[in-house]
Amino acid sequence: MPRRHMHVTDAADAPLRAALRELRGRLEVPDHFPPTAQAEAESAARAPRIPAGDGAVATEHTLEDATDLPLFTIDPPGSRDLDQALFLSRRPGPSPSPTGGGGFRVHYAIADVASFVTPGGALDAEAHHRVTTLYFPDERVPLHPYVLSEGAASLLPDQDRPAVLWQLDLDPYGELTDVSVRRALVRSRARLDYAGVQRVLDDKTAEEPLALLRDIGLLREELEVARGAISLSVPEQDIVEHDGHYTVEYRAPLPAYGWNAQISLLTGMAAAELMLASGTGILRTLPTAPDGSVARLRLTARALGVDWPHHTSYAALIRSLDPGRATHAAFLQECTALLRGARYTVFDGAPPQPSEAVHAAVAAPYAHATAPLRRLVDRYTSELCLAASAGEEPADWVRAALPALSREMELGAQRANHIERACVDLVEAAVLRDRVGEVFEGLIVDIQKQGPHQGTVHLYDPAVIGHVETTPDGPALSLGRALRVRLTAADPGRAPVHFTPA
Repeated sequence: MPRRHMHVTDAADAPLRAALRELRGRLEVPDHFPPTAQAEAESAARAPRIPAGDGAVATEHTLEDATDLPLFTIDPPGSRDLDQALFLSRRPGPSPSPTGGGGFRVHYAIADVASFVTPGGALDAEAHHRVTTLYFPDERVPLHPYVLSEGAASLLPDQDRPAVLWQLDLDPYGELTDVSVRRALVRSRARLDYAGVQRVLDDKTAEEPLALLRDIGLLREELEVARGAISLSVPEQDIVEHDGHYTVEYRAPLPAYGWNAQISLLTGMAAAELMLASGTGILRTLPTAPDGSVARLRLTARALGVDWPHHTSYAALIRSLDPGRATHAAFLQECTALLRGARYTVFDGAPPQPSEAVHAAVAAPYAHATAPLRRLVDRYTSELCLAASAGEEPADWVRAALPALSREMELGAQRANHIERACVDLVEAAVLRDRVGEVFEGLIVDIQKQGPHQGTVHLYDPAVIGHVETTPDGPALSLGRALRVRLTAADPGRAPVHFTPA
């Protein structure tokens, strides 16, 4: 599921970078791993302990050898924490189809973190404390020590790695027909990036395993539309410094990013169905957005000049937007707010009711399954799916962790959201820090519960939101009202943007 992607590119001693460092200190974000956890990680990197069922331990030498699969990874340039590697092929078949074959086979290797983290150990305890990798505009704070997340557990090219290997068979229309999961030794052949992949797909020089990414991705996107699902093409934000002033530049994601994401989404949906069939699992669920949230988003669209006809659904609007346009990009950033009601649903013995098992944005049951280097729950999803695929009971350490895991993940998500909001406040203050006293045109998109004299204004230009407040004896704020406001505060790390009516 998407989140804001913000990048700061200025010097380490620049004001915004200094404010981000202060923010991490204020929020007590860890800057190192406890010595015992670091020592365990270094030991595991040298000699992983691969679970083999019934409490037994395998070795890389006794794992099924799948190193003949010419897997490849697709990630941003320079990435080293590589969770997934894939290989795509056609399945032979006589039936006529839009692809001229019998469908597709997706091999999807996921980093096998359980082979490096001992349940109940110091490293495991630290992972349960951190829950997820934390992302800041200038750096990230990893879930696991770098010796694992960017080393021994990462699916780096030309390295033999233990992995959880999914085999997903699709029919000619992209529908899933069969799935299996097993442990195997794999070897990635190439580390690709999105720009390079898009280039060879566009000029039609990609070899078939990579060319199929577009074919399968497009088919899965068509199925997504048919389900009524919603995919947010959230653009990245670069915070760029020019002559002492900050501006925000948007970068629209390439189509290849969306096609690659469809493979991950497919796997998460398959994981959910496997766990539901077995009776034990943990799902990522999301209720339908309340009317109030959608109504607020309509006001934001109006503030940004995004045309949203009343007869057009939210899902249809999202697909019509161009992330390459600044106003559309800013609106897509705000759309992530509708995903904030997501939670983790644990079940053991009886699956939840169908209405309680669905992720509204996916329009189907869904589970986090493909990023165990960066998210704690995915390690448990891998173990639950391995057991379900083999027709076995989950390991005791997996089952014992489930009751607390959903709460841990939700607290971690709340923390990540809080950090994201704090980072947005910093960036917006940096963009406007030299414009205190200026007057801007905006729209009131929210009224605070404290009363009608406090609310949120969304500026037309730049696309910044901030707190606006009138005096107790002044006029009340009105939801949806256009308003000229004066910037009274903007100091990165000290004062978020604040407005009063002009």
